[in-house]
Amino acid sequence: MNRRETFLLAGSSLVALPAIAQETPRRGGVMTVHFATEQRILNPSLQASTGVYIVGGKIQEALVDLDAAGNPTPVLAESWESSPDGKTITFKLRAGVTWHDGKPFTSADVAFTAMEMWKKILNYGTTLQLYLTAVDTPDPLTAVFRYERPMPLGLLLRALPDLGYISPKHIYETGDIRQNPANTAPIGTGPFRFVQYERGQFIIAERNPNYWRPNLPYLDRVVWRVVGDRAAAAAQMEAGQILFSPYSALAISDLQRLGRDPRFEVTTRGNEGNARTNTLEFNFRNPILADIRVRQALAHALNIPFFIENFLGPFAKPGTGPIPSVSTDYYPAGMPQYPFDAARANRLLDEAGHRRGAGGARFSLRLHPAPWGEDISLFATFIQQSLSQVGVRVEIVRLDAAGWLRTIYNDHNFDLASGWHQYRSDPAVSTTVWYRSGSPVGAPWTNQWGWSDPTIDQIIDNAATELDVGRRRALYADFVRRAQTELPLWMPIEQIFVSVFNRRLRNVGNNPRWASSSWHDTWLAS
Repeated sequence: MNRRETFLLAGSSLVALPAIAQETPRRGGVMTVHFATEQRILNPSLQASTGVYIVGGKIQEALVDLDAAGNPTPVLAESWESSPDGKTITFKLRAGVTWHDGKPFTSADVAFTAMEMWKKILNYGTTLQLYLTAVDTPDPLTAVFRYERPMPLGLLLRALPDLGYISPKHIYETGDIRQNPANTAPIGTGPFRFVQYERGQFIIAERNPNYWRPNLPYLDRVVWRVVGDRAAAAAQMEAGQILFSPYSALAISDLQRLGRDPRFEVTTRGNEGNARTNTLEFNFRNPILADIRVRQALAHALNIPFFIENFLGPFAKPGTGPIPSVSTDYYPAGMPQYPFDAARANRLLDEAGHRRGAGGARFSLRLHPAPWGEDISLFATFIQQSLSQVGVRVEIVRLDAAGWLRTIYNDHNFDLASGWHQYRSDPAVSTTVWYRSGSPVGAPWTNQWGWSDPTIDQIIDNAATELDVGRRRALYADFVRRAQTELPLWMPIEQIFVSVFNRRLRNVGNNPRWASSSWHDTWLAS
């Protein structure tokens, strides 16, 4: 199956649909969206996460986005150029853009956001912008990024759709950025203005009447309904109360059922830029897990093909490392793998000194699964059952989104964690940061494992500053080989997110990160 194509779940049947003639967009209407996991922040300049983009990406805007073909396209930046040595990158900014409070958007906002948010706080930005030394503002519509080491222009442009959102300097320049009220009531330049956030219930944004794109957006409002129960969310979709459920948030059985209903489209379309891998993360502060033999044993104890075949179906395949197979530029074949081998798992655990005791148990671990999707929950139970077969007892600790993020990334109070890693076009955007040491405590989806490898740090830094594509490719092959050998975390399953659209929605899924982008041209048929 071509995983870039729209498809229905196994067991569903194709539904014959009438051809839709070219339509005139209709103004007005309210788009209702399934919002499954609250993260207590809505500003994508501070936290890179699909759970933030799904809301914040409609209110705030990045310098660039991706077009239908997956290429960088102008948003707040109209053009860009790099110096030959890659150390100076100049952005020409869009004129006539205003913040939702009426203040003008200028290069001062770009400089402040880049230096104070991307470089110091943003979870993936701190590594990406490690060698950013300054952003000059020679005039209100020019921002000049200066780097200590080369920044490949292609890398930066691929990163900015996710890591290039701009915040207003005049709102954030005083006080603690992390505690600013605008983090949950954002002020942006986007097509929709923030109106209201009732925790556990809903978020509302309305049309921005002063949006810089003429006559857009079409929609009057977007309402995100907070629905953590998957069955309840599916029922609301069937009742027409929710029109869009993103990021594989519904139960697999409901996706299968909705895929047979002509009112809905169940698809990976619009998610091609968000390939994901399921993770198993090890806390090296636990001396048991600091032993590589134990980590290898736990990997060998899991029958990944069996789990995929019986629980995930056509949406998944075995992963081979931190760079997924959809990366045509950087995917390296032939890397170290950990196939299912219970005998080898038992032998490695014995060698590590953890022989079975009373009742056959060797030791116990706590596993914290992220509360994002059904596949993570199913995988946690599968891990628990599988590891019991090799004498490892696993307690599953389930938390809400905010509690999970705090426990893993701030408190480091876990043994094992599992969730999603998302690959965004280039390894330096949101992948190598899972392995490089030095990320600030509390930065989500970064290396918070208590593990550090100077060699892999150097490989990551060299690859991120290498201008030659061929040499970058070779460096990333070295990175994957070492990551798969040392195994500070494991990425054993590869997937692409699934969306469910009500077919009344138009202009949906029309770029590779559509759920995260602005929806400025989305409209609702009557």
